[in-house]
Amino acid sequence: MAELDGQAVEVFARRLLDVFTGSGLTKLIGLGYRTGLFEAAARGPATSTALADRAGLDERYVREWLGAMVTGGFFKYEPTEGRYTFPAEHAALLTGSGARNAAPVSGLIESFGAVLPELERCFHSGGGVPYSAFRPQFTNDMDDVWRRIYDEHLLTGFLAAVPGLTEQLTAGARVLDLGCGTGHAVNLMAQAYPASRFVGYDIAADAIDAAEQERVAMGLPNARFGVLDVTQLPATPPFDVITVFDAIHDQVAPDVVLRRIHDALRPDGLFVMVDFKFSSHLERNLANPFAPLHYAISVMHCMTVSLAEGGAGLGTVWGEELARTMLAQAGFGSIEVIDAPRPQNCIYISRPVNDETPDK
Repeated sequence: MAELDGQAVEVFARRLLDVFTGSGLTKLIGLGYRTGLFEAAARGPATSTALADRAGLDERYVREWLGAMVTGGFFKYEPTEGRYTFPAEHAALLTGSGARNAAPVSGLIESFGAVLPELERCFHSGGGVPYSAFRPQFTNDMDDVWRRIYDEHLLTGFLAAVPGLTEQLTAGARVLDLGCGTGHAVNLMAQAYPASRFVGYDIAADAIDAAEQERVAMGLPNARFGVLDVTQLPATPPFDVITVFDAIHDQVAPDVVLRRIHDALRPDGLFVMVDFKFSSHLERNLANPFAPLHYAISVMHCMTVSLAEGGAGLGTVWGEELARTMLAQAGFGSIEVIDAPRPQNCIYISRPVNDETPDK
């Protein structure tokens, strides 16, 4: 056995401690979010008793939670007064209704814990964990995360970044959103662009029920929803615009879905795909700070739900190179990739026919 480099062992030991600490704190972030502790603490410095009273919680549990928050670098503590302070700069990332509030991500990550025994079986025997095993919790968690993103970035970020798209939607277009989830993106677009007609499809009936309820509450006659296996997407009547937000890479048959999208567009139609900004090559993701988390999410959800049905199992980090190849194979002659308003995402702008615009 080779002699160990003691310093390297110590460095990695610290890294392991950070990982295990992060795992524990992730659970406590979820607790702080769901119990309202972060929102209560953002109202100003308080003792554990005062904070517990604000949130309507048991003081002893709040005090121990605060111990983790202080030593974990989330809160500041003044021992003389026994007072805890939640810095505004920290509260900005863990409170509020905007996309900057990262607390809901903790729930998404924690929800994967329920399928870990089944996932471990897959490591031995192959296959995957079906999408149904993640619901309804996954539907709720994804809605909580993406609803904030759509509210903040959909209209003025994702759509506005695509040249000519907002003008086309204002004038009136027939639009489809595939993998629409709870339909919030469709409903926001339908509200903003009343001259256009919008359709949202998803395989999850519970998500579509929620989408329809919101549509009715918002009074949107120009939107509709349906449950559909998107590999069965009909080619007629064609759409002017098709959008997909973070939904191609976990499809069972992504190549078929992309071909169906191509065939369901008008010859001059537009396909807008928002996905994660990675390379298809591991070595090119080494410096990407989002890579470890998204590879982990891929193992615990995106890859396995596809493999469960005998699918391609592309995974979350399928990357730009493979995405470009698959889009071209599906028949798209013009493929452009631009930055999204969120650093972890990019936007693919594709058209069925080659308009003599070179790939960028």
